[in-house]
Formats: sequence, structure tokens, C-alpha cells
Amino acid sequence: MHLSRTARIVLGGITAAGLALIHLPLLLVVVNSLNADRSFAWPPSALTGEWWRRALHSPGPRDALWTSLQAGLGATAVALVLGSLAAFGVHRHRFFGRRTVSFLLVLPIALPGIVTGIALNAAFRTVLAPLGVGLGLFTVVAGHATFCVVIVFNNVAARLRRIAPSLAEASADLGAAPRQTLRYVTLPALLPALFAGALLAFALSFDEVVVTTFTAGAGTTTLPIWIYQNLSRPRQAPVVDVLAALLIALSVIPVYAAQRLSSDPAGGRL
Repeated sequence: MHLSRTARIVLGGITAAGLALIHLPLLLVVVNSLNADRSFAWPPSALTGEWWRRALHSPGPRDALWTSLQAGLGATAVALVLGSLAAFGVHRHRFFGRRTVSFLLVLPIALPGIVTGIALNAAFRTVLAPLGVGLGLFTVVAGHATFCVVIVFNNVAARLRRIAPSLAEASADLGAAPRQTLRYVTLPALLPALFAGALLAFALSFDEVVVTTFTAGAGTTTLPIWIYQNLSRPRQAPVVDVLAALLIALSVIPVYAAQRLSSDPAGGRL
């Protein structure tokens, strides 16, 4: 498609404006985390690492960070197992209701977070409360896993569609058992998709707020929840900016790595 020079300039300007609207506020958060002025006077009169030191030595943010890491890793582990098995089942087998199962698997990612949170809260209180299990880290992991499974499922299913059936057929012709084909042919081809799905699932779980609010209970505080609770406290504002900057870094790294892993050497995407 050929575009005139004027059209390219207009599209380039719109793209630049859109990127600036998205990323300049993030840059402002990072700068404010180093701003020596507690009131965030602009431009900063000086830069300091004092707020970072306070955040790292404060037990509240540190404990919240550890809780978020546990929840993210737990939800990612559950999503890897369930998402991979579901992708194999839907891709490799033909059965009645296959499309319906696939639709139900991806539905949680499309639902509003508050709807998912309310539904999970009601389910946990109805099913787990009579068993003596209250809201806590376990329910947070279970709640996050509901939408993290979708990420892994989509990545693995996309990779399975791109693996040529002739590879498994050639492996069988050479005398390999199904387990050997799975171990030496299928799994190595799936590793980039599994790793990318795990990174994206962890990033999605790590900064989740709405579902966490309904599933964490009073004694479990993740890092995003701690930030939300302290956002309106003036004395905590610099520390909040530090933690927000940390969240940006911890979100960008896995997303960037997942994008690189999902890249097709031929120039396409999974």
C-alpha cells in the first residue's frame, strides 16, 4: 500500500502522540521516584535515592512484594500445567463440544475483573469457608490462575498449530514411542511458547488489583494492593512512586522477553 508523504507524516504524528500519551506518564513516575522534593515540584530541584532506600527497608512494601512474587509464581505454575494440558487436548483431539471448551477457556480474560472477582469471592466463601479455608494467598493464586491459564493456553495452542505433523510422523517412522516423540520432538518445539506464556502470565498476575481485592482477604496484601491503599497518604507518596517504578520494571522485563521468545525467525509471530 502506497501512502503519500503527507499521509505518512500525519500517521507518524498520531503514532508519536499515542506513544507519548502512554509512556510519558510512566517516565514521570520513574523521575518522581528520584525527586528530592516530597511535593514533587517540577522540574526536580535535585535527584536522590533516599526514597528507594526507604522503600527497600520498609517492612510493609517488602512483605507485599514477597506476597506478590509468591502469588505470581504460584499462578504461573498452575497456568503452565492446566493451560498446556488444555491446549494439547483441544489441538490434538476431535470431540463434541471442542469449540465450546476452547471458548470457555479464553472467556475469563474477556470478563471484567470486578465480575470475576465477585464470582470468585462468592465461590470461595460458599465452597471453602465450610471446610475451614479462608481467603488468603491460596485463593489469590487460584483467582489469578483463572486468567493466567488463558495466556498459556493461547501461546501453546498457537505453537502447536505451527508444528508440522510430519515431525511426529517422522519420529514414529524412526521407531520412537509416543513418549519419546513428546520428549525429544514436541516439547523442545514448545519451550519458547511455554516460557513466553509463563512470563506473560507472571506479569499479568504480578500487577493484578481488582481480582486480588476480592480474593485476598484482610491478612494478605500484594504490592499493587499496598500501593492502592497508600496512594492517598501524602507521607507515603514518594515510596508509592518508587514501588510503581519497580512494578513498571518488573512488568516490562517479562513482556519484552516474551515478545522476543514469541518471534518467528522468518519474521512472523506465533
